[in-house]
Amino acid sequence: MKKLKIETTLDVFDSVSELPQEIQELMNKAQQAREKAYAPYSSFKVGAAMQLANGEVVLGNNQENAAYPSGLCAERVAIFYAGATYPGVAIDSIALTVRSLEHKVDTPTPPCGACRQAIAEYEVNQKSPIKIYFMGETGKVVMADSIKVLLPFIFDNTFLK
Repeated sequence: MKKLKIETTLDVFDSVSELPQEIQELMNKAQQAREKAYAPYSSFKVGAAMQLANGEVVLGNNQENAAYPSGLCAERVAIFYAGATYPGVAIDSIALTVRSLEHKVDTPTPPCGACRQAIAEYEVNQKSPIKIYFMGETGKVVMADSIKVLLPFIFDNTFLK
């Protein structure tokens, strides 16, 4: 038997102010989107902002539903909107931020598994990495160069052929 060791390298910034200016602006848009989230059940608001290769910025926020799991995460709201509105346009980067109405979140909060899989689908299709920046409400910001850093064993269309 062999063991496979997987190591991940992430960039960690102490605050939003350490990010490049264009990513600070993207995170600001994600924060604005977060505040418009519909999260009456979890009290956990998530905002996403995606910078597309054509210069457009697409926003998303979580949309909950009393009939769990009929709601949708912010990342998938944004990525599916980008795919529907700008088909074939690459996603350069994603900024994500969360806020709980019940406690302070100062820990960088990455995309859930379902959102990682959705991002992987787009990254594989566009044949270029998507940078993912994520944070809590305040504090450190983490950057992954690609979804493959957060989901090293992606499931993609090659398994279906």
